[in-house]
Amino acid sequence: MRLSLKEIEKRVAPLGNREAYDREFIFDLLLAYGRSPGNVTRLRSNKSGSLNVATNPDQEVAQKGVVYFRELLKSTEEDLLLSIENLSSDPAVVRFSTRFVIVSDYEQLLARDIKTSETLIIDIRRIADFFTFFLPWAGMEKSQYVAESHADVKAAERMAKLFDELTKINPDLASTMSGRHSLNTFFTRLLFCFFAEDTGIFSSGQFTTAVSELSRLDGGDLRELLEDIFKSLNTADREHRPKHLQDFPYVNGRLFEGTDDNRVPSFNKRSRDLLIESGQLKWSEINPDIFGSMFQAIVTPGQRSALGQHYTSVPNILKTIEPLFLDELKADYDIAFDDEKKLESLLRRIGKIKVFDPACGSGNFLVIAYKELRKLEHGILERLSDLRGRRYGLFDSVVGIEDFYGIEIDDFAAEVAVLSLWIAKHQMNIEFEEKFGSHIPLIPLKETGSIRKGNANRIDWNSVCPNDGKSEIYLIGNPPYKGGKSQSTELKEDYLPVFGNRPHSKDLDYVALWFVKGADYVRGTQAQLAFVATNSISQGEHVGLMFPMIFQMGLEIGYAYTSFKWENNAKRNAGVTVVVVSLRNIQRKPKFIYGEGIRLEASNINGYLADAPNVFVYRRNKALSGQLPRMVLGSMPRDGGHLILSRKERDELLQSDPSAEKFVRRYVGADDFINGLDRHCLWIMNHELPLANQNPVIAGRIAAVTEFRQLSKASSTASLAKSPNQFGQNAYKDTEAIIVPRVSSERRDYVPIGYLDRGTVISDSANAVYDAEPWIFGLLTSRIHMVWLKAVGGRLKNDLRYGTFIVYNNFPVPTLSIGDRASLSEKALRILDVREYFPEKSLGDLYDPNVMPDNLRLAHEELDRLVDGFYRLSGFKSDEERLSHLFERYTKLTDAEVIL
Repeated sequence: MRLSLKEIEKRVAPLGNREAYDREFIFDLLLAYGRSPGNVTRLRSNKSGSLNVATNPDQEVAQKGVVYFRELLKSTEEDLLLSIENLSSDPAVVRFSTRFVIVSDYEQLLARDIKTSETLIIDIRRIADFFTFFLPWAGMEKSQYVAESHADVKAAERMAKLFDELTKINPDLASTMSGRHSLNTFFTRLLFCFFAEDTGIFSSGQFTTAVSELSRLDGGDLRELLEDIFKSLNTADREHRPKHLQDFPYVNGRLFEGTDDNRVPSFNKRSRDLLIESGQLKWSEINPDIFGSMFQAIVTPGQRSALGQHYTSVPNILKTIEPLFLDELKADYDIAFDDEKKLESLLRRIGKIKVFDPACGSGNFLVIAYKELRKLEHGILERLSDLRGRRYGLFDSVVGIEDFYGIEIDDFAAEVAVLSLWIAKHQMNIEFEEKFGSHIPLIPLKETGSIRKGNANRIDWNSVCPNDGKSEIYLIGNPPYKGGKSQSTELKEDYLPVFGNRPHSKDLDYVALWFVKGADYVRGTQAQLAFVATNSISQGEHVGLMFPMIFQMGLEIGYAYTSFKWENNAKRNAGVTVVVVSLRNIQRKPKFIYGEGIRLEASNINGYLADAPNVFVYRRNKALSGQLPRMVLGSMPRDGGHLILSRKERDELLQSDPSAEKFVRRYVGADDFINGLDRHCLWIMNHELPLANQNPVIAGRIAAVTEFRQLSKASSTASLAKSPNQFGQNAYKDTEAIIVPRVSSERRDYVPIGYLDRGTVISDSANAVYDAEPWIFGLLTSRIHMVWLKAVGGRLKNDLRYGTFIVYNNFPVPTLSIGDRASLSEKALRILDVREYFPEKSLGDLYDPNVMPDNLRLAHEELDRLVDGFYRLSGFKSDEERLSHLFERYTKLTDAEVIL
């Protein structure tokens, strides 16, 4: 059972109040986060078999994928720091994908999250204050993973200010395509120079010092100086350079090519000062994987961001590359750990891998993939050195940035992607030198990168990254998404090059083009892909629009991450809800579904990302289960608002004419119901119209409805003018009714569904079930029904959208006896009773997951257990299991229909 945040906090608290600490601390810490007591017991007794990877079990505790703990009984702060640095890059840590390494002398505790590079240094007694650091042990990932160094944050802000200042004083550069390209190229070069002077590529501070000492304070001559510096960096022969620039090294590559064609902007005093201030930051600590955040801050908003580009944290990127190929490589490393030939074979394999991001932006995914392969390479080389008793003779990396391919529509982002790969390479070269004593110089730049500028939907991907069918190629990335109904004409024009003569729907999300084109690229080859996409592609009608075409190509989903928040390091991060979907040719390898902090092996993963057959849920006019009564759309006024009354208007009407009460009904829509709003409506039957018109207020409102409908351009509305006393669409019945909001916040665990007394008119912003018994309410508010809704219901932006024809009519219901219905009604009424305990709170407040009352949550959980038992006696461990079971039941019911 997963622990809540409060439960974990309570369990960790006592660990900070001990009189003395010893080796038991790490075991108790693991238990506090809900780690298996059995595994912890085996760790204590050093009988964890293959799970225990510690080399010195008296002072070390290690478990694959979880922790590597080392105690230092006599130590200084320097010893602790050195120990955790060594442990972080230990071959065993790489081999076993260790999440946390911890070093302690039982006074100080140092911990590092290997996945995020985040480091914790605390007095061990303060462990409770920092309990959130180890939440991944409990299946809870942190929303802000990578601690942004001051250079990352300040550089983005300073460079953005510099960009804005330069566009003001160089309006010609800002207003033309060629000028914009020059400005983008200039900033790419600037980023490289700042990084180079802080990391040993240039002399320390060389570039910023030159700008500061060799240009006037007013910035008037800085443009000329920068042009000379850039030309110098592109000139191999130092003798022909100006004397004051001869110390700058030769860079080569494509970074400083075409200096004459790319104009450097003019400067004033403020822009010169901003440039120097930026150069004084600590650029050696810059994270190339978050250059997207800098790109977002520097470039004028509205280019790629208009297509839904989202900048990505490292752990989110790892959701694509780990299950796609990195986990398998690490498993092979584990198998080969004591075999030189197998290790060398694995090294050769790594050197041949190609990684391709056909929507690469500023290169985040490529950079992380490159760094992870380099880390694995270093682990293999260290192990080979251990086996041979000497340093393995290698003078360069087998992982080349030329094997990292990308397509990007924005030229600045494409250049930043290349720059990011260079920076990542240099950082890994430094680590290589520290480990093996061999210096790999970055410059002159020999690799120019394999990033192509252009529209990925109009470029032959084989022309960028040739796929011969046998190469080990992995497509990764976060392509742009845009709903079918909100795309520009320009985006719509990208569909034809991808689909050709193949039939396709205009309602396909824009990201579907990458999946379809990726499927074309992958099928029949060894290549595989894993893309991030908005979770709407695996919900509602979109599943049936995209996945049949993909599955018909002989492809399958190898793994998938179900819906999770996509948050990142950008200042205004996207925070959308996404999925990760991988595609590969059908094979016998295992398939996995990731979600709720767990991994489930699946026999098949369908388009809804469930372990179930490849079924597709389409519109249905009546309920699949004969036990469910009809659900209808609520009543639609089409009245210009004249038949609707606020509470104040209703009170004033009845105060002036109490007899008018017979014409007034309570009126409830989704917003009214969820947020506790009080509205009413005029409800006048035709035979009551003469009497109603005797009231001047009512008569005026009816006349206003007539005028509104007569003036409508919609003929269907205009034809209703002859019955101005009635709603345009009347679904109302004078019975008890269930109200189901058509749209509800995706944050809620449960959609606030209601059970209304007779006499209430439900508006068309909600669905209604009339003549409803309480057990129907219980079934619809259950967790298993929420799982079905989230899978097949589709979204309105990020909010859940409940549709009668897709969600309700297709919901597979088990056969319920009279006793089952009675039990279900009892639990349902309990939920309604608990709601009454909080008359001052709206349902929106009660169902906010952060403040949902404990007794209301408990009432729902009791109902959930009951309903789960109707479907499967043993219940379910996860929503993934619930959804798989629902699709199995749905398939049986629909197959039975065909037989009949």
